[in-house]
Amino acid sequence: MKVLILGVNGFIGNALTHRILTTTDWEVHGLDMACDKLERSLGDPRFHFLEGDITINKEWIEYNIKKCDVVLPLVAIATPVTYVKDPLRVFELDFEENLKIIRLCHKYKKRVIFPSTSEVYGMSPDREFDEDNSPLMLGPIAKERWIYSCAKQMLDRVIYAYGMHEGLKFTLFRPFNWIGPKLDSIHTAKEGSSRVLTQFLYDILAEEPIQLVDGGNQRRSFTFVEDGIDALMRIIENRDGCADGKIFNIGNPANDLSVKELAHKLRDMVAEFPLYREKAEKCRIVETSSDQFYGKGYQDMLTRVPSIKRAKECLGWEPVTSADEALRKTLEFYLVDEREKLSEFL
Repeated sequence: MKVLILGVNGFIGNALTHRILTTTDWEVHGLDMACDKLERSLGDPRFHFLEGDITINKEWIEYNIKKCDVVLPLVAIATPVTYVKDPLRVFELDFEENLKIIRLCHKYKKRVIFPSTSEVYGMSPDREFDEDNSPLMLGPIAKERWIYSCAKQMLDRVIYAYGMHEGLKFTLFRPFNWIGPKLDSIHTAKEGSSRVLTQFLYDILAEEPIQLVDGGNQRRSFTFVEDGIDALMRIIENRDGCADGKIFNIGNPANDLSVKELAHKLRDMVAEFPLYREKAEKCRIVETSSDQFYGKGYQDMLTRVPSIKRAKECLGWEPVTSADEALRKTLEFYLVDEREKLSEFL
């Protein structure tokens, strides 16, 4: 099988590529603007990489869509602070550029596996989010943070319509707060455009207070990236068409933690690493408002728990990694494996 991954150097893309190359005989054709997370895959004769941009390298992309069996367009801006500060860039990349990819998949009759997001459920009141029945509820236009969710939801609908009316083969998957090694660089967190786990880790290392937005009472189902990759591999393999035309929540409902609980747990676990114990013990956890941290355009949802009934039934998949184990593996990567990149903090 030939797999095309756009955004191959990203958090999901690099982990998926490594898994494919080490467990199958498939080929991966990948494009991204950098390759700093691909050291395990570069040099493999079945990995074909181009350093490029989906807004520029259009001929390469069209050629490889024609050549490959399945396409995963993973390029997206997925950091909440950017939704508020630069919403048009989110729309242009996450919606407009990905729509072009979907249309090429339709043109060449290629199967597409598209990363939707748990954010499409917005402020849905359901205790567990169900792919077919939960309402997708977004806030007012002035709350610009919803542009990411809206862009992803619209693409979900376009892909579904292509599938129902034009015969496009597709699967949509919705990651629920995947965490793990290579999530974000610590230096990205320094600029304030990181996801919550790497932002908190940076705060501890830089001896800055961890800021809990609106008290940190928001709850998320943190999912270890390798569990998510297990599900993705089953979707790509698509045994007996088990994933055709379906939407899958890919998350871990057992790892439902508040952001406040995450902050305390992370600080305690960093203190278990002798080199960083003093920094962790000195780290303060403070509260701030969303207006102050993100700006007026921010709004949040309090709970986000997936129903994974369909993934269990259709894919035979369920997550196996606890929150503590996922956090420990993530910290071992950043604090031990990548220690040389933290010299500025030591």
